[in-house]
Amino acid sequence: MTDRYDLLTIVQTIQILLQTTIPTTADDWSIARFSLLTELLRAHRSADQQVAFNVVARDRDPPGQPDSLLSRLDESEFDQLWLFAVDTGDGLSAEDCAGITRFRRSGRGLLVTRDHMDLGSSLCSLGGVGKAHHFHTRNIDPDPARRVIDDPYTTEISWPNFHSGANGDFQHVTIVGPTHPVLANADSPTGAIRYLPAHPHEGAVGAPADEPARVIARGQSKATGNSFNLAVAFEASTNGGRAIAQSTFHHFADYNWDARHGAPSFVTEAPGNGMQTDPHALRDTQRYVVNVALWLADAL
Repeated sequence: MTDRYDLLTIVQTIQILLQTTIPTTADDWSIARFSLLTELLRAHRSADQQVAFNVVARDRDPPGQPDSLLSRLDESEFDQLWLFAVDTGDGLSAEDCAGITRFRRSGRGLLVTRDHMDLGSSLCSLGGVGKAHHFHTRNIDPDPARRVIDDPYTTEISWPNFHSGANGDFQHVTIVGPTHPVLANADSPTGAIRYLPAHPHEGAVGAPADEPARVIARGQSKATGNSFNLAVAFEASTNGGRAIAQSTFHHFADYNWDARHGAPSFVTEAPGNGMQTDPHALRDTQRYVVNVALWLADAL
């Protein structure tokens, strides 16, 4: 994708780490299932046709010890980390969380995303951004009204589990407050992102009161009609660099961009194909991804 929206010239290639919280496992949400995201970022060119992003995509080291990269991430040359918390609660060690927290406190960018219930709850220990993620048993949503089951179809999954639609379909995005730069799209009739991939049971995010953060986008449940937060943006401050907390990693997974790529065997819900039948949905998603990468690098 050639970018026509860069507000600042990219003076050097932005170094991005795409990272999961599980070891490489064929029948799980390993980093190989985010290949379309990886390819999109690697192919992106700036307005002067320079490579915009150098992308490293990896799974974590085997559990039982600190991850060799995450635990010392602040010592690396990466400019931003996109963390896909796909674990069941033990994906990050205390040393990993400390390394990532130091990384952000050095002024670098962070996107952190998870999924339903307690999936990815190991990220709760992350400084600042971890507090934006609410789970079933950790950092529970302060609003009791939101501690209820939203998706009534996959009954083994409890709250938070907001039902935005089938995997492979898209959902409509509601902009919250002034349009944040990551949601801008000059090619859209509204000037903003209108669609993101859907998922049957998204997680819960909110803006911590003690951080320079705000909710920037909401979705609406197709099961209950209730609204829920899709993304929270953190501005750079003395607490650290820019950051995004996202309600589900499924906004970035191959299966949700194109269900023909397949999913792990434990995924039982029937997929949709809306992302293929409406090209605007995929283009909006791709625009959002590039916007986030540029904004985290202070290049948007």
